Amino acid sequence: MAARFTPKANASLTLAPLRRGPADPTFQTTPDGSIWRASRTPDGPGTLRIHPGNGDADDAEAYGPGAAWLLDALPALLGAQDDPTAFVPRHKIVAVTARARAGLRLTRTGLVLESLIPTVLEQKVTSTEAYRSWRQLVRTFGEPAPGPVPEGMYVMPDARGWAAIPSWEWHRANVDGKRAATIVRAARVAARLEEAARMPPAEARKRLELIPGIGPWTSAETVQRSNGAPDEVTTGDLHLPGIVGWALAGDRSADDAAMLELLAPYEGQRHRAARLILLSGRVPPRRAPRMAPGDIRAF
Repeated sequence: MAARFTPKANASLTLAPLRRGPADPTFQTTPDGSIWRASRTPDGPGTLRIHPGNGDADDAEAYGPGAAWLLDALPALLGAQDDPTAFVPRHKIVAVTARARAGLRLTRTGLVLESLIPTVLEQKVTSTEAYRSWRQLVRTFGEPAPGPVPEGMYVMPDARGWAAIPSWEWHRANVDGKRAATIVRAARVAARLEEAARMPPAEARKRLELIPGIGPWTSAETVQRSNGAPDEVTTGDLHLPGIVGWALAGDRSADDAAMLELLAPYEGQRHRAARLILLSGRVPPRRAPRMAPGDIRAF
């Protein structure tokens, strides 16, 4: 199935948060500029290709049982429900970045589990570890993405597939028991969690946090993607408060409370403000080594 649409967003910039590392089997870019995403939709697996068209429009194609669903959801995915005009920069660095990244929109996937599971994998570990675990689990328990897709693309398992992964396979993927149990609990109530994509963001987060192992950090990171939530700022992050504190006040030791105080002028748009600060590239100089990756597979 194919569609043609007038772009309002920089697709690469808008969809960047959905990519879990450079080798994500569910997300690829190709030399012709196309963006490929493989998703588990309510209608089944599907692959979406977004690629530059001629003139003032881009083209999109979708394959598999979920093709129609993906094309229907495409405008929201590219930020059609987002309103960047509601954002008023209050700091020079934010204003400069907003102008430079004028094509940024906040994506809304309408799918909860596909953002929740990789976010749980990122709890308390390095990004490199989490990306590797996600890649291994999707390739082992998912299925090849439908359509004429780039080599190595997969659709993640369905909820039943996630819930059925044996304990030793979580171990082989370097996922500890706590994170594995959280994912299994979420998969067992996947239908209820997917309803959260149609709720106001604050209510959606409350529903997600009913699952033991899902706290404010995980719910915010998920709802930012599934619901396109402009105000759901991430707390409990190891690096974000220091980055925001450094960019806005020269305070690299800022904690969550200080970060929220600095972002208070952006109430209603705090996630967008934080995203722009991250895109500015202004980060405090490193004072300590990076957190060393761990590996539980040796135990």
